[in-house]
Amino acid sequence: MIQQDRLVQEFLQLCAISSPGGGERQVADVLLDKLTNMGLKAVEDKAAEKIGGNAGNIYACMAGTGPGPAIFFSAHMDTVVPCDHVEPIVSNGVISSAGPSILGADDKAGIVAILEALRVLKETGEPHPTIEVIFTVQEEGGLKGAKVFDTSVLQSKMGYVLDAGGFVGNIIVRGPAQNNIEAHIYGRAAHAGICPEEGISAIRIASKAIQSMELGRIDEETTANIGTINGGMATNIIPENVLISGEARSLSLKKLAIQTEKMVNAFVQAAQDCGGKAEVTSTLIYPHIDLKSDETVVQLAIQGAEKLGKKASLDGTGGGSDANIFNGAGIPTVNLGIGMQKVHTTDEFITLEDLQLNAYNVLEIIRAAGRI
Repeated sequence: MIQQDRLVQEFLQLCAISSPGGGERQVADVLLDKLTNMGLKAVEDKAAEKIGGNAGNIYACMAGTGPGPAIFFSAHMDTVVPCDHVEPIVSNGVISSAGPSILGADDKAGIVAILEALRVLKETGEPHPTIEVIFTVQEEGGLKGAKVFDTSVLQSKMGYVLDAGGFVGNIIVRGPAQNNIEAHIYGRAAHAGICPEEGISAIRIASKAIQSMELGRIDEETTANIGTINGGMATNIIPENVLISGEARSLSLKKLAIQTEKMVNAFVQAAQDCGGKAEVTSTLIYPHIDLKSDETVVQLAIQGAEKLGKKASLDGTGGGSDANIFNGAGIPTVNLGIGMQKVHTTDEFITLEDLQLNAYNVLEIIRAAGRI
């Protein structure tokens, strides 16, 4: 049986540990110790050397004692900021942060669900397939830890990330691919008061380009945004260069390519019209998720939710997660709703009921895999 008191206390412990992206060392050490004490061989990879930071991804494996295919469960160790001096409190069945900080349910709620399910299997001796665990670093900063995780160590051919909004029963089977777009705009400097006609304003070029773009919600599958603009030196100097960063996302790879091309061409055309120059690059940040309802990884998630009396809902999302990276590596992976609410804000919270349901959901998915 899931022990709610143990689950809650572990969640409070982890939330109280500051773990911003690149600074997960303390929570990583705690998790390595917990996994080792459960009898699992837990190892830390070299992600810190590859992407910076003070901790790597953690991998652990619980050898199977029964039938069924190997499966993995994953959650990330880092949180958004502010995450120093988190004081998690429990009141009226809800866990929140007492101070001016996030709680960290994103994604420590996912971590404790996985840990508690493993403990129950150890304590009861219930037969189970091989279970692998991946706790990643720097998810919030661009899925960096997952990107450098060596998936060749996995026995699993499918997996579950516990990191979605919504609740138990919400199963993310579609997610967008994202391109980042960076434009260096070059004009010509001149004195703004004495000889402005000799200059070419890079800011004006950028403004003209952005004005011509369709941004925001493009359609039900596609979004686009210009996020940062940096350039110029002083009000009396025609700005010679500007650096602009933006993005495009879509559930459709064809639509993503079209939207990206439109944004790139807008910068190039505006620069040509104004006598300047534009150097524009687009980079795939993460691949898309597109899982079918009859795939085994999805069917097991549906069975797990239904065993708990929850109606399964196959959903799409506009955001990215480590599940995108695992799918891109050829391992079908769904992202599961875990009941965390108002994430990335200081009003973040999760209920005791949802915290416990997450652990039961992990158990039921494992049991469903054992019935294959």
